[in-house]
Amino acid sequence: MTQPRKTYIRPLDIKHGQVDMAHGAGGRAMAQLIEELFARHLGNDYLAQGDDGALLPAAGEGRLVMATDAHVVSPLFFPGGDIGCLSVHGTINDVAMLGATPLYLAASFILEEGFKLADLARIVQSMAAASKEAGVPVVTGDTKVVERGKGDGVFITTTGVGVVAPGMELSGRGAQVGDAILVSGTLGDHGMAIMAERESLGFESPIVSDTAALHGLIAAMRASGADIHVLRDPTRGGLATTLNEIAQQSGVGMLLQEKALPVQPAVNAACEFLGLDPLYVANEGKLVAICAAGDAEKLLSGMRAHPLGANAAIVGSVHADPNHFVQMVTGFGGKRIVDWLSGEQLPRIC
Repeated sequence: MTQPRKTYIRPLDIKHGQVDMAHGAGGRAMAQLIEELFARHLGNDYLAQGDDGALLPAAGEGRLVMATDAHVVSPLFFPGGDIGCLSVHGTINDVAMLGATPLYLAASFILEEGFKLADLARIVQSMAAASKEAGVPVVTGDTKVVERGKGDGVFITTTGVGVVAPGMELSGRGAQVGDAILVSGTLGDHGMAIMAERESLGFESPIVSDTAALHGLIAAMRASGADIHVLRDPTRGGLATTLNEIAQQSGVGMLLQEKALPVQPAVNAACEFLGLDPLYVANEGKLVAICAAGDAEKLLSGMRAHPLGANAAIVGSVHADPNHFVQMVTGFGGKRIVDWLSGEQLPRIC
């Protein structure tokens, strides 16, 4: 995200202005947009270098981790968040789930001609607040503009870089027979918040997205001393798809306990109304942890001691299964297969 070298006489009309094609053409209008909007809210010493990339300090010992994620959520603003904070949280979490400490972010914006500058400013301010709260700055970026009707307001891609200390690496290949499966809180909040907002569904109890950066919670989990084998954030496809992915990676089976799964009554009711299963609904501020069975209670206590893990629960176990099935003991005592998500249950949720 190159910084301009001069300030232009007529400032952007953030309140009434719109994105036009000149804002993506690489000239004065683009430089002004970067200076008066992006740099104003996201500015830091690295971004201020003004180059097409950022020269960063050495990360010390450990291995670098990089993750990237594109964000196309619709609507752009929803209860509990917006595409701005979501783009920060989502990529930070992808880095953190590998056992790394997130350090830096890059952000790329694809803007549609005619998009209101006021909405863009709101999104960038949200990104800035999320970045500051997480302690992970946006150090470089890019902006492109597409013609009216060829975009959907704004798409954001963020890339995150972190460092993982020796011996702290985590992977979906780490689940072992006998392990316990935990979740950090209630399931399906984000997906149902998006759905309710998109379809103007008025539920008695408002459903709010859980979007959040989870590296602080993970630090608390590490501090508990529990032997953690896998971390994963169950975003698109929800808990069911995430556990199927891990089961395949690790070559194991899994057994969930339906009665142990934390789901808010409002989310459960909304899912029943829409014919959805909360196991497949996206989360953006929850994680799945798989740990040694003997450390499950220790890890649970560490999670519940952190605000983002207050509703954590032990929900299942890992067992030997050559088919790598994920199954669930239902509330009635029977068993059913919890299969991969087939198709797209909720489109455009992140």
